[in-house]
Amino acid sequence: IYIVLSFLYSQVRVMENTVKNAEKYFGQFCVLLAAYTRKTARLRDKSDLLVKQLLDFANTENPEMHTTLKNFAEELAKVQDYRQAEVERLEIKVLDPLRLYGTQIKQTRAEIKKFNKVRNNEIKQLEKLDRLRQKSPSDRHTIAETNVQKASVDASRTTHQLEETIDTFQKQKLKDIQKIFSDFVTIEMVFHAKAVEVYSKAFQILENYDMERDLEDFRAKIHGISGNFDARPISATNPSSSVPWSFASPVSVGKYSFMGNIAPGALS
Repeated sequence: IYIVLSFLYSQVRVMENTVKNAEKYFGQFCVLLAAYTRKTARLRDKSDLLVKQLLDFANTENPEMHTTLKNFAEELAKVQDYRQAEVERLEIKVLDPLRLYGTQIKQTRAEIKKFNKVRNNEIKQLEKLDRLRQKSPSDRHTIAETNVQKASVDASRTTHQLEETIDTFQKQKLKDIQKIFSDFVTIEMVFHAKAVEVYSKAFQILENYDMERDLEDFRAKIHGISGNFDARPISATNPSSSVPWSFASPVSVGKYSFMGNIAPGALS
């Protein structure tokens, strides 16, 4: 009798631990991957802000840098489109299946509880039979054994059903773990492969930037502004008034002719 009871206890303990561990770790997986997905979404949002700031800054720059930053920002925006798809796929293919385990675990626990009720009844009948064998007449033994046999049949049927239930649960659990994390890795690989492709193009855009052309344009603007303040002589409209000691035409004195500056009184 006690060997049978020990077997039943061990059997139920294995089943309960299987469900308990699934509940614990699947719950933790769900919490952690939900946080992972939320942080990925926040990273997408911050990257969108970075794209906006790059475009705003590009509008303040010279043509070469303006074009480079505009094209660079467009590539970063593409990465965020892929990241959005990553978030949506994580929700559907990873988080939703993990959330379903709450219901499955409740159902399996209910089956174990049902089995425990039948098992406890069988244990009581076995204990009763053991006591009767020690101190009761043989006819009462027969009645007790009949009750034990009935309880054993019920327990055997319930045990078989529970074994099928827990076996199905375990099989589905292993299959789901494999699929959920395979989907997780596939989603991440697809995103990163696409991201590397776009980041490579973004890097090339920055590499092709012609800084000298922008510097030439910048220096031309600077010189154009400073040129307005250069000190230059202002041409007079009346040379005789602006330059009193100069003559624009030759001066003749007798048979001599002179050009240039003539001091006052030199001809007197």
